[in-house]
Amino acid sequence: MMRSLERTLSMLAVLALAVPAPAWAQDDEEKKDDEQAEAAEEPTEEPIEEADSWLAVVGGDVYTGTGSVLRDATVLCKNGKIEEIGYDLWMPAEVELLDVTGYRVYPGLVAVNSRGLFGGSSDLENTYNAFGRNLTLALAAGITTALSGNEAAKLKFGDMEGVVLEKNVFTTFQYSKSSPAAKRTTRERFEKAAEYLRRYAQWEIDKKKDKELKEPSKKGIEQQYVDALRGKIRPVFAATERTDLLEIARLAQRFGFRPIIRGCREGWVVADELGRAGSAAIVTARDRRTKGEQFVREGGSSIENAAILSAAGVPVTIIPSSPGISLGGIVGRDLMHLTIEAGFAVRGGLSEAAALAGITIEPARLMGIDHRVGALEAGKDADMIVTDGDILHYQTFVQWAIVDAKIVYDKQAELFFAHIRPRPESLLAPPAEPPAEETEDEGGDEGGESGEGDEG
Repeated sequence: MMRSLERTLSMLAVLALAVPAPAWAQDDEEKKDDEQAEAAEEPTEEPIEEADSWLAVVGGDVYTGTGSVLRDATVLCKNGKIEEIGYDLWMPAEVELLDVTGYRVYPGLVAVNSRGLFGGSSDLENTYNAFGRNLTLALAAGITTALSGNEAAKLKFGDMEGVVLEKNVFTTFQYSKSSPAAKRTTRERFEKAAEYLRRYAQWEIDKKKDKELKEPSKKGIEQQYVDALRGKIRPVFAATERTDLLEIARLAQRFGFRPIIRGCREGWVVADELGRAGSAAIVTARDRRTKGEQFVREGGSSIENAAILSAAGVPVTIIPSSPGISLGGIVGRDLMHLTIEAGFAVRGGLSEAAALAGITIEPARLMGIDHRVGALEAGKDADMIVTDGDILHYQTFVQWAIVDAKIVYDKQAELFFAHIRPRPESLLAPPAEPPAEETEDEGGDEGGESGEGDEG
């Protein structure tokens, strides 16, 4: 029986091999074979790698913003970042050279208040005006990064790619005697946030013993207050008078956060208290306001405000009184004169290093973008300005502004300031090509037209 079954199965297998496959199956097989053959013949497309972009700013005195000055140095940039700063650097053949011999190189300036630079105050990715006149004027003033609304953005003339550095930069809190209700609410919300964090810390300890223990409820807790106490954000307060400044400092010490105080006009009176609270100040050096006649205590504005705050350990960021660009009426206190404002802080006793930091690295730190801008260091964005003198001197002009290793402003190419102290022709003309070396058959005779072979 078994042998008969085996014989029957063998005959069926032979018949199955003998029967041709249907036409549609043969067509599919042939089509599949053709596609495989074509795929084998076609060369595979490899992704095209973009060539590296290089820029070398050569021969200038480099003020890094970190305290060091490198004379006649080179800043080598690759793909928008600073690759290296120093001497006798290796450079590729395709590097773009910018000879700035005789000039100074500084970090691009950072402004924490601006208006009208980008064509919109919010959603810069959609409203950014890369061809605005004010953008050019701000670059002429040396500003390469500015805060618009609550977004930190780069001033990239003609280019909108990667302009936004940081969104939701500042979180503002109210704590002033002018609004007792808001002051009370702020204090109560900090108290609730602090209590929540205490319960949360205890829960993290207890859950190791009881894994089913529920996390403390956040009901009635404002997240921004929790973030402030955890150090995720730095609260910003607007305050100018001594009383409010003291109250903010004591609130910060009580709950353990570090406040940013915008205004801080009478900060020089309570500088030590602000320093102990870990405060940072945003000040206008030329702010002028006399104290109330009813007060016997010290008060009002002082040109020494920035210097006294800095001496007490309060990092100072300097801003002008007007956040816009002014071309008519009373000028000199607008965004184009940020460096003049810093110069007045020096007149009041602030060191030049602290004044430079007040318009570069300190505002960058406040906005949380100091890992990218505010100083010239390897790895940071290649944002810098080239000036024809001390950046804090009122007669100094910005000759070039560079953002992400691209020249976005050239004084000589713009109509605003090109006519004032134009650069020497030797710097404007392209470098002369070296003479070709002569062979023995060409001009080798002594006393020939080339003059080679004559001594003296």
